[in-house]
Amino acid sequence: MTDQERLASLVAVWWEAVDSFTRLLEHVGEDQWATPTDLPGWDVHAVAAHTAHLEALLAGRDHDEVEIGEAPHAHGSMGRFTEQGVAARRSHDPDALITEIRESTTARHTQLLADPPTDASAPAPGAFGAIGWTTGLLLRNRPLDVWMHEQDVRRALDLPGNLDSAPARHATDYLMESLPYVVAKRAGAPAGSAVRLLVVGHDPVTVVVGDDGRGRAAGADETHAAPTATLAMDQETFVVLAGGRRPAAPGRVEVTGDRALGERVLASMRVTP
Repeated sequence: MTDQERLASLVAVWWEAVDSFTRLLEHVGEDQWATPTDLPGWDVHAVAAHTAHLEALLAGRDHDEVEIGEAPHAHGSMGRFTEQGVAARRSHDPDALITEIRESTTARHTQLLADPPTDASAPAPGAFGAIGWTTGLLLRNRPLDVWMHEQDVRRALDLPGNLDSAPARHATDYLMESLPYVVAKRAGAPAGSAVRLLVVGHDPVTVVVGDDGRGRAAGADETHAAPTATLAMDQETFVVLAGGRRPAAPGRVEVTGDRALGERVLASMRVTP
């Protein structure tokens, strides 16, 4: 598959994620927009405002330089940057947020179809390129971000769904790619150990830690009949853990083998900001 084909497939997944997210927002009741989500300091309105902000930037609109006030959840320069987008839209009514997301994404989608990206290594546009992102990284991250925020809203409002779509598969598989780093570096698994992750509906991933202390995903032709530790869970539980949203609900994760190592992996699983 060429870069252009791969990037085009990511654009299609992002577009599907945007459509699903905005359709969900249309069904949020007037009294539900202030419902807190798993993201510290952000209610449903803030999650929608954040998405509107980033998609507006990608459509070529200016960043909102505003005071964010007291926002202890906004860590570092990137946290303050994203919080500015939320603060600038705090007074916007829900219809305005939904309209902004749709208008920005439609403009961006039209541009991407008219002039398809062909080089995944090219700098991403605007603020994203300024922080070192490539076009490929940006187009991989946008469907992940949009789908994760849809799930934030769904959990907040007890509206589970959209766990078996292209954006859901993309986000889950993408997050599973971080397992070698989580196992070897964060959890400190010793050399020679193997940790297997079983997520319902997705191919198992087994990470092997080499003598150099680095983790790598075992190839399909490698077998590890008895991994040092195995973690099994459903998709939503994995996404919640890897997204750093909340601890797993009791009984939703099964750890076998070296339980201490398995628990360290679970405690280290968050990989999103």
